[in-house]
Amino acid sequence: MINNIISSTQGINATMIATSILMLIAGIGVFLIACKLMSSNLEALGSNKLKALFAKTSKSKLVGVGIGTVATAAIQSSGATTVMVIGFVNAGIMTLTQAATIIFGANIGTTVTGQIVALGLFGSNTISATVIFASFAGIGAFITLFAKKEFAKKLGGILAGFGMLFVGLNMMNGSMTEFAELEQVKTVLAAVSNPLLLVLIGAVLTAIIQSSSVMTSLAISMVFSGLISLDQGIYLTMGSNIGSCMVAIIAGIGSSTNAKRSALIHLVFNILGVAIFMLIGMIMREASHKAVTFGTLFAKMFPNALNTQMAMFHTIFNVATVILILPFTNLLVKLVSKIIPEKKQPQDKNAPRMYYIDEHLLKTPPIAVQQTKNEIVNMAELAMHNFSLSCDIICNIDFSKAENFKNNENQLNFLNKEIVKFIIKVSKLELSDRDRSYLSSAFHTITDLERVGDYAENIVEYAEKLKSADEKFSKEAVTEIRKMQSLIEDLYQKVMKAYVNNDVSSLKEADEIEEQIDDFTELMQVRHINRLDMGVCTSDIGVQYMSLASNAERVADHFMNVAKTIEEYA
Repeated sequence: MINNIISSTQGINATMIATSILMLIAGIGVFLIACKLMSSNLEALGSNKLKALFAKTSKSKLVGVGIGTVATAAIQSSGATTVMVIGFVNAGIMTLTQAATIIFGANIGTTVTGQIVALGLFGSNTISATVIFASFAGIGAFITLFAKKEFAKKLGGILAGFGMLFVGLNMMNGSMTEFAELEQVKTVLAAVSNPLLLVLIGAVLTAIIQSSSVMTSLAISMVFSGLISLDQGIYLTMGSNIGSCMVAIIAGIGSSTNAKRSALIHLVFNILGVAIFMLIGMIMREASHKAVTFGTLFAKMFPNALNTQMAMFHTIFNVATVILILPFTNLLVKLVSKIIPEKKQPQDKNAPRMYYIDEHLLKTPPIAVQQTKNEIVNMAELAMHNFSLSCDIICNIDFSKAENFKNNENQLNFLNKEIVKFIIKVSKLELSDRDRSYLSSAFHTITDLERVGDYAENIVEYAEKLKSADEKFSKEAVTEIRKMQSLIEDLYQKVMKAYVNNDVSSLKEADEIEEQIDDFTELMQVRHINRLDMGVCTSDIGVQYMSLASNAERVADHFMNVAKTIEEYA
């Protein structure tokens, strides 16, 4: 094969070949950078909508497909969507079935790029649409350069990325046109007509570039310039679907069992889709004695528009694959679960771990920020739970829940370190000013919650001292502690409502409760002194009681600090 290529290309203008190859490489490079530029700015500009979108994961398969489609169309990267989903599965906050439907939708969403590319290739006798759209690169660059507001800068980045897509497309198309003028090259490429080989070539090239959008756009350009036939382009595009799974497979390596299964679902889904269409194509060719192929069908459906023919096949192929396989989602999940069985080695259920954060989320900074917030909310729940446990222990001198308390404390210490590490990594990424402001405040929030855990630990230590001295609080003291505990629990509810929803009105309500706690802890001290004077309790018990009251007041202060962070970005 290599000898044939070498012999067939003898006498060809070497300079033309070298120039075309270099232009092709440059075009691919510009196209990839444009995709990244558009993706990052779209994510930053629509971060809140993107967060809300993924928060709506549901048991409905159609909703999952819709979410995957919209998210991928928005951020222009099926790979990013799939990696994000694997991160959710790895963190245990999304089921395999939910992940599968979103991955299906991502395949539909990625066809938007092909349609954009096809649109850009219209216009031969007038100013080309490619040239018009490419001018957006300059417009976007000027906006980014001179704009002062973040929204305008992000919008400029999106326009610049959109324009650069067509600059890259024009370069790729130009290189294809040069090749198309060389009969020897066309002869060599025409010899590659086996559908299976074309699918394999498309898969390998896509796996190397790690972008099905680039491979599809390249195939459209090759067909449009006449370098390859429509049928060849169609099978290359099918192969690109399989090659796009490489990103997900890499993301699944070293992740949880379910995350690996998600990556396999992506691969199996795309292979099944290609296999079904290849079978349909073979039946059509054999039944019509090679007169009817996908190429001839789409040529009739969209006459005199080679670019549209390719783009529409890509869209119809992915939509049809989803329609065919969606009803069998549960069977697909069972299949991959058998292929990748659950690891049987026993795991410590009390071992500290992250519930919402995963390294793969770094691929999508806005979602990573949202999941960081969810992890901090989880940390707050643990801190509050441990404070309540400490009150139960000291009021009843009952240590039956001490092990539970200790496990929670270990989890709090683990989260304190790991969330900070994750925030540092996220802070280095492209973020909106609002998200960056939130992460800056999150450092202080984590410290406040860790201190709540420490004060709860102090209260348990006071209980241990009472137990060793065979002492306990009076009924009056226990009633006061329970009252104080109830106030702090009310405060916590208002604090979390303010923190989660950026609710300023709840912050004001929390502030009022915090003042009540300050007044009540002062009253606790006054009443304690009265009990000392009356001989109801001893000075040893009094020391533990006064310390508890002081710690409780500080717990309230730290929770208020958490709520007040919203003033920086709400």
